[in-house]
Amino acid sequence: MKEKDYKYTPELPEEFKCKVPLPGTVQAFVTNGILREEITIDGGVSLKTHSGNGFIYEAKEGSCCKESLQVISFRNSQNTNDISIENELYFRKGSDSSLLLCTHTLSMDKFITQEVVNIEVEEGAKANIVVMQNEHNASTHKVDFRLSVAAKAHIKINVITLHGALLENDFNVKLRGEEAVCDLNGLYLVDGKQRVVTDISMNHLVPNCLSSQLFKGILDNSSVAEFTGRIVVAPHAQKTEAFQANHNLLISSNAKAYARPQLEIYADDVKCSHGATSGVMDQEGLFYMRSRGIGESEAKLLQQLAFVYDVLEKIDNERLRKRLYDLVESRLRGEFNHCENCSMNCC
Repeated sequence: MKEKDYKYTPELPEEFKCKVPLPGTVQAFVTNGILREEITIDGGVSLKTHSGNGFIYEAKEGSCCKESLQVISFRNSQNTNDISIENELYFRKGSDSSLLLCTHTLSMDKFITQEVVNIEVEEGAKANIVVMQNEHNASTHKVDFRLSVAAKAHIKINVITLHGALLENDFNVKLRGEEAVCDLNGLYLVDGKQRVVTDISMNHLVPNCLSSQLFKGILDNSSVAEFTGRIVVAPHAQKTEAFQANHNLLISSNAKAYARPQLEIYADDVKCSHGATSGVMDQEGLFYMRSRGIGESEAKLLQQLAFVYDVLEKIDNERLRKRLYDLVESRLRGEFNHCENCSMNCC
């Protein structure tokens, strides 16, 4: 029997399938906001139960954890009430660790989930977080990410939104120490009547900090995407570099994308930019591919994959990037269509 290349903590529920885990990945499960088992990983990472719903993640000072932790949170029919969750993530001074956060729904109930994720990145720490959201067509999930980034700390967050009725991701970032870096990236794929809302407040409070934002979406049918990105550069926050981009590809004439890029700058020695576009498929590009013998549906798929590739490329872990790329391709090929009346959306 082939040995597993990942660890289940505890054993994976039989009704759920996950195609994401990688070699060296330790998995933990959160059911309806409750952490099922506390764990500790060699290298200085721990996951503990929060006093209420949610969990506390800590990468200890100076630690370097080679194993990646995957926290799989799902809602099921055991608790269909509206729930609030608060998670605490601490990346202590000089630590270096990676975290994969996945959310799923395992029944067709109309779940409403409010979640707060408090993230503290201490001096010189490196934090790499990938968020994968895959919920059903009756699920509402709002996540407030609240980030505090200290001097010479570096955090990267990549959000991959595959499925969900209403998903809201709000980021409030405070760069508090000089040479802090925050890199936010997101990809959302929506169709039907699905809606994705992204709201970012990037606050440069001290000099010599860098922030970067790249968010892209593909919208079909009557879906809606809203993006609000606000960069605030405080007085005396000189030598700030802040960049923001939001681009949307509209497959259907009924799909709608709203972008509200904003700059609020109170310092004079800065490099800041923002941009937002919404457009349709490149007909000349499609014609060129079809003239080379590529079928229409395959040509459209290739164009969509090319559109999102630079977001997926931001994921550092090559094997994880490949697995998420495969899931994105499956979604764009319509292989999730059979999930419309299913709670699983297995991935």
